[in-house]
Amino acid sequence: MSIVDNAVYKAGRRVASPASLEETFQLLRELDHQSAGDHECYPTPHTPCTDVDHHHEHSALAWIGLYRPAKAEILALKEQFGLHDLAVEDTVLAHQRPKTERYGQTLFTVLRPASYHEADEAIRLGEIHVFTGPNFVITVRHAETNGVGKVRHRAEREPQLLARGPEAVLYALIDQVVDDYFPILEAVEDDTDQIEDSLFSGESDVSQRIYELARQVNIFHRAVAPLTLLADQFEAGFNKWHTDQELQHMLRDVRDHVLVVNSRVESFRAQLNDAMQLDATLTAARQNDAAMELNEQTKKISAWAAILFAPSMIGSIYGMNFQHMPELSWEYGYAYSLVLMLAVGVVLYVVFKRKDWL
Repeated sequence: MSIVDNAVYKAGRRVASPASLEETFQLLRELDHQSAGDHECYPTPHTPCTDVDHHHEHSALAWIGLYRPAKAEILALKEQFGLHDLAVEDTVLAHQRPKTERYGQTLFTVLRPASYHEADEAIRLGEIHVFTGPNFVITVRHAETNGVGKVRHRAEREPQLLARGPEAVLYALIDQVVDDYFPILEAVEDDTDQIEDSLFSGESDVSQRIYELARQVNIFHRAVAPLTLLADQFEAGFNKWHTDQELQHMLRDVRDHVLVVNSRVESFRAQLNDAMQLDATLTAARQNDAAMELNEQTKKISAWAAILFAPSMIGSIYGMNFQHMPELSWEYGYAYSLVLMLAVGVVLYVVFKRKDWL
């Protein structure tokens, strides 16, 4: 079984931990039936029957946490809680972007928690699917993440939050996912600062590091960017479905955090884009300097080769082993050849010096 935790709550407190989904279904029906009998509504001008908080306070809530469930388990949940076929299909297939969709009284939400691995400067994304209905919350994890466990511990420490119903659990999950983004932002900021320092120190691997970090930030951006629209949809939906005011205030606080996260991610993308352009400019400048240095060295080598070529040619002629050469019988032939070699070398040296080749 892929059940990580399976609990039934009443008035914000855990009343049972069923061993199977069948037990959960049965207990939830019994508690709902008991709540309906114990708290019949007799409307008065001061206590209308439509009071949502009153309903949440006395209703039972099932919270089923699954990790990479089998298709049969998801179909069992679909049958019991009336989950929509499209939402079930998304859960089976996974690999969804953050979104929220309402199917009748059931809200289907996809969240992408993230973690940062300093060793390889990599951002790892998880995936959580959340079904929230009138008396249930189903969380389906498709990757390793401890966010859901943190939220459950928090909710059980704060029964007043859990007593607000499934919407409060959904709020807490979104809040945890967004809060976990901030350590990633700090780590990315540190890496970006290091890259900026490395750009001017001429480190050989800085280009690869820039492109790899930019790729990681783009992956992170795809998980974070849709959250602004998602938060707006939650706020509109909470207003439409008359969610209590305190929960709406908490959701607005999460929305503010989402805006901060998106703003910083956009800032990182701009910084890394500028770093790419600066790295390209510095690389081109270094290549140009290297080419100029090579050109200078080539000119010097060529100049000295030309200077040494003339004496070498004269010496090679005079060194040929012929018996009948006029210069061999000339008394000043040897001195003449030396003076000629020196004169040609000096003339070439002066010429190349004036041309700044030497």
